[in-house]
Amino acid sequence: MASPRLETYCCPNRDAATQLVMNFQPEVFCGVCIGSASISLLLTILQLLPKKGQSPRKMPKASSSSTILLLISICDILGGLGMIFRSSVWLGFPSFIANISVVNGTDVWPSTFCVGSAMWIQLLYSAGFWWLFCYAVDSYLVVRRSAGLSTIVLYHMMTWGLAVMLCVEGIALLYYPSLSSCENGLEHAIPHYITTYAPLLLVLVANPILFRRTVAAVASLLKGRQGIYTENERRLGTEIQMRFFKIMLVFVVCWSSNIINETLLFYLEMQPDINEVPLKNIRSAALITWIIMGVLNPMQGFLFTLAFYGWTGWRVDLKWRKREIPWESMSSSTVGENAYPAPVNYQSNIHDSKKISTPDSQQTDEAISMLSEGNTSSDERLTRSSPIYQGW
Repeated sequence: MASPRLETYCCPNRDAATQLVMNFQPEVFCGVCIGSASISLLLTILQLLPKKGQSPRKMPKASSSSTILLLISICDILGGLGMIFRSSVWLGFPSFIANISVVNGTDVWPSTFCVGSAMWIQLLYSAGFWWLFCYAVDSYLVVRRSAGLSTIVLYHMMTWGLAVMLCVEGIALLYYPSLSSCENGLEHAIPHYITTYAPLLLVLVANPILFRRTVAAVASLLKGRQGIYTENERRLGTEIQMRFFKIMLVFVVCWSSNIINETLLFYLEMQPDINEVPLKNIRSAALITWIIMGVLNPMQGFLFTLAFYGWTGWRVDLKWRKREIPWESMSSSTVGENAYPAPVNYQSNIHDSKKISTPDSQQTDEAISMLSEGNTSSDERLTRSSPIYQGW
């Protein structure tokens, strides 16, 4: 799981609340993390691999949105690998981990492993948060026709730059002036927690607003494409809205336990003695949400692929072969495979000038196709309702 408590535990003089959760059934907790992360990792990779009997996802051109979705999955995969490695070492070498608690120990490797593995997990999941925010921004810019594949460079700079900067800044403030004195007061820990949860809270607040604006803009585009709002357009707009809803639902389910857990632990830290009897229920709630975090945080990768693409099936196609690019094919069978036709090539073969689509209509179709990528039924309805398809 991903929590700033992982870095806090690297301090030999850690606070009582961190000690409470990290020492609560560590073998069970690490086993839960390994199991959840392994299942999510395998299913995520299975989702992303090409499948037998399925046509590849067809797009009129590469899109920044599809690239961002892939990068989010990669961040989840790498973060899950970090969880598996850290929990495996924790279970396999208990004497090695025990040296982290030694205040004046001479062996620096336990602390190095503790800090390094915790930073790896935090950095990858923070980057995934930033990429998810970029996806919401890009979706809005796409329908406003203000984005393209070239903007992915700016997203890379923003995502990795902010993730690294916040991670390094938070760790530096936490371990100042040294690793052995990093938890002498909350003034060291609070900035670290803020830098960790800032991108998470940004996604929770900003993404629903951006998604709502994008859905409204999509409805306007669909109405203006042919001057009418048919049943196909309404269903397509609804499916795009449902896709955004599923993304936010997965995010809330996987990370709301972190916010609850951190709130409870901070409350416990403010108490003179966290072992008092009146605090029993709060301690129990903190421990329960701690275990829930170990289950839900790693599962984000797989659940996101379900929200992005739906269930893609079990039959994996590992044969590497050159696939025909759909918009280079001029056969009528291409349309039957739900391929999104290229405006230029199709226009050159349409003899009825009254049915040639306008550049605005082509841009509208491309924008909607990017947002509905991965949804076969949406792509089919978009193709069949497109003026290009009707002309063909």
